[in-house]
Amino acid sequence: MIFSTSFVFAFASSFAFLYFENNTFTAFVVVSSFVLADNIVPIKILNDPVSASCSSLSAVILGGLTAFIVSVIPRRIFCIICGILRTSIISVIVKLVLLELTKDEESALKGEQGEIMQMAYRILVATGEATDAERLVPIEWAHLSGVNYNTIGDAGEEFLLGISKKARVKVRTTLNPMGFDIDNVSDYNLDENFISKQLSIKNSYEAMGVTPSFSCIPYEIFDIPKEGTQVAFAESNAAIHANSYDNLKTNKESAFSALASAITGKSPYSSIRKEDSPNLTIRMKVKDPNELTYGMLGFFAGKVGDTSVNISDLGKMDNRQCKAMCGGMGTSGTCAKFLFGDGDPSCEKVDFDQKEMQNVHDELNTAEKGDLITLGSPQLGLEEISDLVGKLKGRSFQKRCMIFCPRTVKEQARKIGYTNELERAGCEILSDCCTCLTPLINKNDVDSVTTNSIKGAFYLKNSNGVDVNLKSLSQIVEDETR
Repeated sequence: MIFSTSFVFAFASSFAFLYFENNTFTAFVVVSSFVLADNIVPIKILNDPVSASCSSLSAVILGGLTAFIVSVIPRRIFCIICGILRTSIISVIVKLVLLELTKDEESALKGEQGEIMQMAYRILVATGEATDAERLVPIEWAHLSGVNYNTIGDAGEEFLLGISKKARVKVRTTLNPMGFDIDNVSDYNLDENFISKQLSIKNSYEAMGVTPSFSCIPYEIFDIPKEGTQVAFAESNAAIHANSYDNLKTNKESAFSALASAITGKSPYSSIRKEDSPNLTIRMKVKDPNELTYGMLGFFAGKVGDTSVNISDLGKMDNRQCKAMCGGMGTSGTCAKFLFGDGDPSCEKVDFDQKEMQNVHDELNTAEKGDLITLGSPQLGLEEISDLVGKLKGRSFQKRCMIFCPRTVKEQARKIGYTNELERAGCEILSDCCTCLTPLINKNDVDSVTTNSIKGAFYLKNSNGVDVNLKSLSQIVEDETR
């Protein structure tokens, strides 16, 4: 019998959420907003070896049905039923686990270390069963998504507020961007409810001991652990960068699984965490590539690749180019790692040439010009800011230009004098947020946006609802400055 993770979590959390004094429908919505926003994955129940993905619609129907059935039962009766069944249900869950758990992990799963730890281990076990994990492994670093109020909504905010009263992270844990720059929030006429809810999310994470980095490029602003270190990254570009460029090991985690890993210090040993041999090699044929080219290559690789892919003929690649490729790759598919070189001779070979590049461009480019310019998806690092300042050469933008970078990078740029030069050129420099999913950019204010980011283009088009004009950074400076 096959259930989606959404259904399993909705059912299980009926018990875990009692002490939050929320109803089961809230629990279900929380699960949906975290799980459906990331990955719907199959899960094996009752030792059935067959697995398959349930559609998002099926997941919602099953989860909703469970939530409805439980929510119509009077709370007092529901609590009595839970009390009677709790021990039996937990025992069954532990017996059905196919992962090899330590005694300490089994104890946590049984609830002997508290309900928060039990909930976290349930998530990890469900994820591990779905991905054929052999066991759980210790991690040293977790990076969380599920930070922007536009992503997780009221249910997510309430969930985090509830668990933050008891949950504490066990390992270094950093955060993805939120919806606005804390220092400049009053400048953008944002909805007061959005501001209040976003600050609540921020405070909940901080209460759990999470570092308020609000960055999608943790690999640029924190020290990288030693080669081979296990981490748990929910941000897709960061996960790919960690696996491919930093020699770390992580799956493309969901918001839920990364949070569970942060709380437990463990993660399922499956997928990319194991040694992986790609069965596909992409041959890079485009000459004189720029950052936009690498982003399009990544987008193409994410579409045609499986969990990992070889990419040959790249030549020497710097961090800026790698970041652009990781951003594109994480946007279009499940691929979580690329390897440099041809790979095994038996690998299938495909080319990325002018035709393939044009196809990606045509898919994402929907406007001939933009009403404003955005740079920073993934957020800009110090090298990219330096590159932009060098290209400007005293010229100024002729339309609004928004630059997104981490707070630490902004401070470094200020000390060097870059921020003064960018502000002189008419740029708005924002921290804590990103081009993707921010309410600072919406179709009520602008019809189209110019950007050099493939990831930004995808989300601006599909989530913010605006048209996109794709150009390289050099072309943007040439066309949009005087």
